[in-house]
Parts: sequence; structure tokens; C-alpha cells
Amino acid sequence: MKKLLKLTPFILAALVLSACSSSDEGGSASGDTTTCSPDSLQTVEAGVLTIATGEPAYEPWVLNDAPESGEGFEAAVAYAVAAQLGYDQAAVKWVRTTFDGAIAPGPKNFDFNIQQYSITEERAKVVDFSSAYYKSNQSIVSFKGSKIEGVTSIADLQAKNPKLGAAVASTSLDAIENQLGLKAQVFNDNAAAVAALKNGQIDGLVVDLPTAFYLSAVEVPKGIIVGQLENSAANDAGAGLLLAKDSPITSCVTQAVDAIRDNGTLAAITEKWLAASAGAPFLK
Repeated sequence: MKKLLKLTPFILAALVLSACSSSDEGGSASGDTTTCSPDSLQTVEAGVLTIATGEPAYEPWVLNDAPESGEGFEAAVAYAVAAQLGYDQAAVKWVRTTFDGAIAPGPKNFDFNIQQYSITEERAKVVDFSSAYYKSNQSIVSFKGSKIEGVTSIADLQAKNPKLGAAVASTSLDAIENQLGLKAQVFNDNAAAVAALKNGQIDGLVVDLPTAFYLSAVEVPKGIIVGQLENSAANDAGAGLLLAKDSPITSCVTQAVDAIRDNGTLAAITEKWLAASAGAPFLK
């Protein structure tokens, strides 16, 4: 994986995918009886599925800022959703938006936008969301040569008895204590914890996965992601595909996301782009 050059526009989010019903997050999904096929979907351009992403789009979400290649987690998800809706790759058109511009109220120049948008009640007042295609996992950032480099399971990690840091009152702190069964070194914020990791005061830092991609590539010398943990947060709605408010295709897009989750496509994409090739294996 190439080094990330800068922080992704949306650090929040990263990874167990739980089943979400279309009525949970999909704005105008309930009661929509639209036939979900290219001939009947009311898309921005007839017969074409217009998908938006950021400018630029970052790895591992999109490789080489080229979503049309289908390479990268979100590029692959977008094409899987398109295929589920009946669009072949030639019928997909990509456009670029800013993160804030896409989520602002008003008409959209896309059918859906994929940029790690967390599903929130506040945002759902002005845009629609599909069900979640991604949930952010906690992960462990360390450095090459550390005592925890190369561990492959939680049991391996526990055997090393490492010093792991996390920000006070964070989900990361809860993960260290409850999922890993270890005592945490607590810091006022992530900045202080990163400094401690750089100085060798701790062996690893637990943060959400998107933050881990950035820290390991940019902030921490010889940084690595030791692994990620399955998401156990009941209140994490995840990230959804963003659509215009009351979009006529919200229900169909949600059905497509649910279908690729249920048939295993989404899990395979996750394993390929956010675990194996991204260097963030699951610790179980």
C-alpha cells in the first residue's frame, strides 16, 4: 500500500458490518415501490448511474485517485452496488464533490456519493442515506521493531503484555480494557498518545481504523497497523451512501447495499481492501 500523503477528509468511521434494515437509515426508503432496474430508476441521467466521491479520493478508499478503476474499498463497493442495481461498469459515471458541499441541502449532481459519510440524525434531515456499508473498527498503531509487531491474535497480543495507549473516555480505551483485556495507558487526547508512541513510552496506540491509516503512514516513523478489532459498538450507525433528500432511488440503493452484505460480496471487499492489502488484519 502506498503511503497516505494527508489526512482523509473524514476521519471517523473504519469495521465489522452488521445487518441494517432499509427503514433504519434510508431517509425516504420506507413505502417506496420503485422497480430497481436501470430502465425504471429515476437517476440524474437516464440509463446512467452517477456516483460521486472526493477530490482527491484517498487510499485505501480509492487507489491512485482513480475510482473508475474499481480499485480501493469504496470504489469496489460503488461498483458492487451498481452491479446489484443492474448497471455494468460502462454505465457508471463518476463526478467529484467536496465533502461539505455534498452534504449541504439542495439538488445533487449525483445519484449517490461515497465518502465515508457517517449516518447521523442531524444529517438525515437534509440528505438521505442507504443502510451502512462500513463501520469503523478500533485498531492498533505501532512501529516496525516494536514488541507487538507481527502478532496475529488477541491471545498473542496478551502474551506480550504490551503498554497500549488511548485517549480518555474514548471507544478506543473501552476496546483495550474490554475487548483486549489489558490495562490501558490513558492520555488526554490522541496527540499526547501519539507523542508517547513516538518516544517509546507505549508499545501501541488504539484508534479508529481511518485514523490508524493516517497515523501509520504520516505521523509515526516506521508506523504499522498491527491489526484491527471487530466493531462491538451498539450505537455506531456506520457510514452510508449519501443521496439527495427524498431521492426516488434511496430504497433501491439500500436494497442493493443490503444484498451485497447478505451475499458476502461486502465482506470480501472489506477483507481485500481494508485488511489484506491495506495491512490491517483482524485480530481475533
